[in-house]
Amino acid sequence: MPAARRFTRLAVGWAALSELVPYYPLYALLFLDTGLDAAEVSALFAVWSIAGLLTEVPAGVLADRWSRRGAVVLAGVLQAAGFALWTAAPGTVAFAVGFAVWGVAGALASGAVEALVYDGLAALGARDSYARVNGWMTSAELLVQVPTAAAATVLFAVGGYPLVGWVSVGVCLAAAALALRFPEARHVAEDDPAGALRQGLAQALRRPGLRLVVLAVALLGGLDAVEEYIPVMARDWGVPTAAVPAAALAVALAGALGAALGGRAERLPTRWLLALLVGAGLSLAAAALWARPAALAAVAAGYGLYLAVLVVAEARLQHRIVGAHRAAITSVAGLGLELASLLVFAAWAVGGPFAVAGLFLAVVPVVAAGLHTRTPVAR
Repeated sequence: MPAARRFTRLAVGWAALSELVPYYPLYALLFLDTGLDAAEVSALFAVWSIAGLLTEVPAGVLADRWSRRGAVVLAGVLQAAGFALWTAAPGTVAFAVGFAVWGVAGALASGAVEALVYDGLAALGARDSYARVNGWMTSAELLVQVPTAAAATVLFAVGGYPLVGWVSVGVCLAAAALALRFPEARHVAEDDPAGALRQGLAQALRRPGLRLVVLAVALLGGLDAVEEYIPVMARDWGVPTAAVPAAALAVALAGALGAALGGRAERLPTRWLLALLVGAGLSLAAAALWARPAALAAVAAGYGLYLAVLVVAEARLQHRIVGAHRAAITSVAGLGLELASLLVFAAWAVGGPFAVAGLFLAVVPVVAAGLHTRTPVAR
């Protein structure tokens, strides 16, 4: 099916380009080198998170009512604007405004991209390939960390933060331009945005089958916050500081492999998917118990297993959604994901990797209920 293959290449290419931003490995250092202290940097991250949380669901409603492709394009333009502000006038206020704009951009893209890709594949008669395509997109986002880190290093050596910043602006605009090539399937949503919001939320929260898979995706997606602690685990387990980035990258590459295999994992019975999730939690617990540099291999294996299950769960969610509120309902799951990530942060604060491993096991019953239905409902 040539059209479906072209669409897949477009989706994977957009996913890779949208993450090929040389600011990503360096922006925390930019803040510190500009004179901010650790508390001020944490406050900036809070601005980013709050902006995303407040606009997540309204952004999904806007995408359904206006244009999902337009929302993705606008997200790239807004992200570019935020980075341009950082680069042109680096300072606390500019960083805060840029993060707020970036938070809105992330909310615009999160539900809209999945809805755009799913409906695009459905229009081409390739709905059943969504898990595979989504897995490849997730894999591309992880794999692109390698050239991104290399580009950031070279650009900083040549032109410092200004060159890194302006190239980042250009990459975001290029991703926005590429998003214009997405075909957009026709969909009809409420003319009244408040009515659209009410209907989208009602569909997500009142239909038992959909409610369960939304909750499962939210809890599973929140567990991805464990990635933030991979450098911490590496250092605590004896990896030299200079080698920590390479160790973290190795774990990310294992995750990329797991995500890429998500399409194959979708064919597995639910009990096997649950076994993979249990295996991910037990791998993390075993690694924490071993607490040696080599234990990161177990973390990498568990991360790959986890992302394979997450890709399947995200596909099941898209299969279960019926009607014109696909982006809004996906955004509800995205909001739940952000809230669920707070559980990971709290668990780490209380009990480190053992407590986080416990979370992996604790969500298994909810994931079991959410993944129970395999047959696509949306037609």
